[in-house]
Amino acid sequence: MPRILYAEDDQTLAFLTQDNLEQQGYEVIHCPDGSSCLQTLAHQDFDVCVLDIMMPKMDGFDLATAIRKVNPDIPIIFLSAKSLKEDRIRGLKLGADDYLTKPFSIEELVLKIEVFLKRSQRFTTTGKTTYNVGQFVFDSANFELKSNSGRIVLTQREAGLLHLFLDNRNVVLKREEILKALWGDDDYFMGRSLDVFISRLRKILASEENISIENLHGIGFRFSEKK
Repeated sequence: MPRILYAEDDQTLAFLTQDNLEQQGYEVIHCPDGSSCLQTLAHQDFDVCVLDIMMPKMDGFDLATAIRKVNPDIPIIFLSAKSLKEDRIRGLKLGADDYLTKPFSIEELVLKIEVFLKRSQRFTTTGKTTYNVGQFVFDSANFELKSNSGRIVLTQREAGLLHLFLDNRNVVLKREEILKALWGDDDYFMGRSLDVFISRLRKILASEENISIENLHGIGFRFSEKK
C-alpha cells in the first residue's frame, strides 16, 4: 500500500483529504505542521509527500528545502492557496515536483500521485540504468552523477529528465513529448517547471564543453554530445 506523508494545519481540510485518499487505497500519515512532518519523515518511509505551504513552526517552502537535504528523490506535491505564478515557480525551484492550487479536486490529486508512483517504479526498475555523460557516470537508479571529484545527487525530476535525454541523444524532443513523458500532461505551469529543471541540468553539466542542451524555440530541446 503506497504511503503518503501529508502536512496540513487546517484540521477540517486535512480530515476530508486524508479520508478521501484512504478510500482510494493509500495509507496517509497526517502532520499538523512542518516541523512534525520533518520529524516523521526522519523515522518512517514514504512514497509521496503532500505539503501545504502556509503552516506554523515551519512553512512548506522551508519544509521542502529540508526534505530535499535528506531525501532528494521523494516526490513532493504542494497544495496551497498561494496562487501567484511566483509562488509556483519558487516551489518548483526548491525541488517540488508539482503544485496544486486550493481549492483542488481529490481526483486531480490522486491522478498526480499515481503518475509519480508509476514514474518512480519505471525509473528505478526498468531499462538501462548506467550512462557515461562526459566526465560523469550517471546512475539513474540512484539519481546520482559520479565523477573523480565526487558525486551529485539529483532530484527525481532531474534524474528523470536526464534519463530521457540520454536515451535520445542528439534527437529533438518536443516540449509536449517531454512533459507528457515526465509529468503526464503539458499545461502552462508544467512547462515553466520544465524550464527550471532544464536550467538546473545545464548548470550541473556546465563544465562539459562537448555537451549542450539546446533550446529550439517553439519546438523543444535537443541534448547534444560531440565525440
